[in-house]
Amino acid sequence: MEHHKPVSQDTHEQSHHMGDEHTHSHGHAHHNHDAHQGHGGHGVDHSGHEMMFRNRFWVSLVLTIPVLLFSPMIQSWFGFSMPEFTGSNLIGPGFAILIFFYGGMPFLQMAIPEIQNRKPGMMTLISLAITTAFVYSLFAVFASPGSGFFWEMATLIDIMLLGHWMEMRSVRQASGALNELAKLMPDTAERVTEDGQVEQVSLADLSNGDVVLVRPGTSVPADGEIIEGHSDLNESMITGESKPVEKSEGDSVIGGTINGDGSLRVRVSATGDDTALAGIMRLVEEAQGSKSNTQILADKAAGWLFYVAIAVAAITAVLWVIAVGFEVEVLERVVTVLVIACPHALGLAIPLVVAISTSIGARNGILVRNRLALEEARQVNTVIFDKTGTLTEGRFGVANMVTAEGWDENRALSLALAVEGDSEHPIARGIRRKAEEAGVSPASIRDFEAIKGRGIKAIHEGEEVYVGGPRLLEMLELDLSGEMSAFRDQANADAQTVVYMVVDNQVAAAFALADVIREESKEAIQRLHEMNIEVAMLTGDSQHVADAVARQLGIDTVFAEVLPEHKDQKVAELQSQGKKVAMVGDGVNDAPALTRADIGIAIGSGTDVAIESAGIILVQSNPLDVVKIFELSQATYRKMIQNLIWAMGYNVVALPLAAGILAPVGFVLSPAVGAVFMSLSTIIVAINAQLLRRTELSASAA
Repeated sequence: MEHHKPVSQDTHEQSHHMGDEHTHSHGHAHHNHDAHQGHGGHGVDHSGHEMMFRNRFWVSLVLTIPVLLFSPMIQSWFGFSMPEFTGSNLIGPGFAILIFFYGGMPFLQMAIPEIQNRKPGMMTLISLAITTAFVYSLFAVFASPGSGFFWEMATLIDIMLLGHWMEMRSVRQASGALNELAKLMPDTAERVTEDGQVEQVSLADLSNGDVVLVRPGTSVPADGEIIEGHSDLNESMITGESKPVEKSEGDSVIGGTINGDGSLRVRVSATGDDTALAGIMRLVEEAQGSKSNTQILADKAAGWLFYVAIAVAAITAVLWVIAVGFEVEVLERVVTVLVIACPHALGLAIPLVVAISTSIGARNGILVRNRLALEEARQVNTVIFDKTGTLTEGRFGVANMVTAEGWDENRALSLALAVEGDSEHPIARGIRRKAEEAGVSPASIRDFEAIKGRGIKAIHEGEEVYVGGPRLLEMLELDLSGEMSAFRDQANADAQTVVYMVVDNQVAAAFALADVIREESKEAIQRLHEMNIEVAMLTGDSQHVADAVARQLGIDTVFAEVLPEHKDQKVAELQSQGKKVAMVGDGVNDAPALTRADIGIAIGSGTDVAIESAGIILVQSNPLDVVKIFELSQATYRKMIQNLIWAMGYNVVALPLAAGILAPVGFVLSPAVGAVFMSLSTIIVAINAQLLRRTELSASAA
């Protein structure tokens, strides 16, 4: 387990900003048997830094007051004077030196690793700016007594500290998804003992196989299976599904979800780090810690900016010396250049967007394991869906039915339900589900009998009732005509299985059954087409069945009768045509294909969140969430680029101004004003990143 040192130990806190770790170290792994305890402390890193910068800002701000009051320049600007006494001229410089060593020290400490690694970046630039301002101020006191430039250095450090405090605050708020998730887990659970008594225990004391009591309105303490009770559970915080989910005996529940009105007894199947919630938190944390290409670009830009700033400062010094000679004004120009070059906005541009987009994804049931996968999703032009369990529900259901004259659907379903009542055949289960959805109760039957290879026979109110397929009609020597015949032909064309119910030697009803296509599949494919993304389907089913599903959904390319071990070859086939391919599968037999694809998207159940082969995991088996991935990818990338353009564009404009390009027309930028502009650009970048929260994802449940 990683141990965090106390917040007061500034050196540890400051290391958070060192060099490449400016991505805000979201990636700390917490390994603890108690998910609640293990992850609850995630906020320490950000809140610790936030408090440190906040405290140093307020102390430095208070110390700045006497610096300003005893500055001759400020006094002449605002027309006031302070009483003079022995040593009064040292009050300003004295407090300014305190500010430099107290307020400026974190930046100096964090620059050391960058310099040691010969990778100058954010902290090196900030340290260069405040050190130059400090040395310049000391020089100014002796070279031009009474000019007192210390106030500029003091306000510069104040602004730097304020900017960093705001940055840490923004990142902490963006990363709040983890803390919110940690709060979902209760601290204790009610364990049912062998003699039926209920005892209160901490989550750390729960183990697999324990039975816990979940009272109405309380949180489920761990993943498990309901062994007694019935209730509606609110799973929105885990899956993004806004509607409560009905659960009864045999159903699985996820730790952290909220129980409705019913009382449940749950047998624990996963605790601590093995729970779905802990898995989700790990993935969110990993994603926020992993760098994207854009972040790497920002880090490189900070390095380039260091050398650009040094070069511009040198050129500025040479040109100003030529123009005015060796004057204090030359130093002021150089200092302003180095202050302006601080890439504060650049440092915040990407990490904040990363943190916000990852938490938006988690709220929408999209778990990003690999930042690059989300960033590159916007370039995908072909999506391959595995058919069974992804586009379809992986179970037989009644797709359509027709009844003969004199029969209504409910009466037919009631009788079919009675005849098929005890069969475990997938088709029988499909008919039962249809009957249950219609709310009908089974009719009374007797003399139940199975007819091998043909179907089932029973007696209802003295009449023989048969349920079976085409071979049943052959046995009974019955022909179909009119509406029944047309129904059969259409069902065959759609690759559906037809089951007939015969009463008193007449076909009373026909049921067309198929692997049920998810309601969301058609809309998902339509949305993908609107985004100019081609859709392919992979299945082990026959070509006939695959073509029928593809026709219904409007799929562009069909790969049928594909063995699981050959699925990745089909991905490679599309890639060889120059296509950027995303593969959507269940992550079990699709693992090689998910790995082969440019982006692997695993559709898991709520508890199967750590599928190693996928870069992105969808908590719910909802194809529409695939559309959300592309929308989030595009919105995130847009924000990153906007922020990079603003952060870099600011420097392109500000550096020449700092160098004094407009001095001939009487405009020069002071170091303190330069610092204000620098912090302003940081605030604009932070606000722009926060606007990402307004992104509306398709069918968003967030």
